[in-house]
Amino acid sequence: MKIYADNAATTKLSRVSKEAMLPYFDTIYGNPSSLYSAGQEAAEAINRARQIIAKKLNCEPREIYFTSGGSEADNQAIISAAQIGARQNKRHIVSTAFEHHAVLHILEKLKKQGYEITLLDVHENGIVMPDEVAAAIRDDTCLVTVMYANNEIGTIQPIAEIGAICGAKGVLFHTDAVQAAGHVYIDVKAQHIDMLSLSAHKFHGPKGAGVLYAKKGIFLTNIIEGGAQERGKRGGTENVPAIMGMAAAFEEACAKIDGNTQKLTALRDKITEGLLKIPHSVLNGDSARRLPGNVNVCFEGIEGESLLLYLDAQGIMASSGSACTSGSLDPSHVLLAIGRPHEIAHGSLRLSLSEENTHEEAEYITEKVAEVVEHLRSMSPVWRDLKEGKKSYVIQ
Repeated sequence: MKIYADNAATTKLSRVSKEAMLPYFDTIYGNPSSLYSAGQEAAEAINRARQIIAKKLNCEPREIYFTSGGSEADNQAIISAAQIGARQNKRHIVSTAFEHHAVLHILEKLKKQGYEITLLDVHENGIVMPDEVAAAIRDDTCLVTVMYANNEIGTIQPIAEIGAICGAKGVLFHTDAVQAAGHVYIDVKAQHIDMLSLSAHKFHGPKGAGVLYAKKGIFLTNIIEGGAQERGKRGGTENVPAIMGMAAAFEEACAKIDGNTQKLTALRDKITEGLLKIPHSVLNGDSARRLPGNVNVCFEGIEGESLLLYLDAQGIMASSGSACTSGSLDPSHVLLAIGRPHEIAHGSLRLSLSEENTHEEAEYITEKVAEVVEHLRSMSPVWRDLKEGKKSYVIQ
């Protein structure tokens, strides 16, 4: 049996997305900037895609900018807000300690340029507290950026409350919604979101396509210079097939949110219940306020990398955290941010499900994880010391 359970890393391209892309490879292949009919057909297609995505986010089409993915959108949003702040002599940015590295790394770069960065602590449940965001905002704050749903532990943040606070204080609010888009309902107006990032390959669209939503009136700073594409804010010939595939995938994902949420929540809770029966295991993040398909558990006395390799041998494809840091030997910064000790954070397992996963697969995952954890512990000198009382258990 082969089970793919790493949908937070990337998703399988949907049939709807693939079919939407095909005509733009070899039939409607003109450059959208060209004035002749083949180019204008492609330009009209992009406009339709922009309208589809705008409708699902409840914004205007002209507030949608196509990018190469979530990382580019995050970078452009944060750099733009920083530049706007600098012109107003405001150089303070508020974020959190468990953001994606696409956010954390650009914040670190801005820090070296003289900006002051406040990274809020995240509580054990993986939820950012709106009152703490409010307390961190100062007169010189130019931006608050808080991810919509965490990419490792799946916790969903109180975005509407945070957005309302920022709006009342006159501070721009950006959210990295890469993990949330297509999986939960998003309304940028109702949730007081000024800028938002999403990525197609997280909801069964193609890799290499994303969106930056920027509210009308926000002046974006170019990070890719070139032609006048995307209303002069992102140079480079548009990737028309990927844009069309993204729009189709997003429209389909949004239409299926209710059904997928019901199915995935049941699978998630079934797996979570089974894994927490393993002695000295703990769920990371709030049990309810999380993405429907996310399970993230730490097992004491094992190494996550070994767990993943053994599970792969059993046909289960999973992860221990963000795919962007899979080559790192350091423990997850997300798990450290919610208070997990280094030795516990090293023993994490992230399962991220899609609507294609089944109850039979959930049972198989639970069974095999338990077997592999027991096997790894049987070889672990750390586990032996714990059993013999030479060390104390961290997870009771």
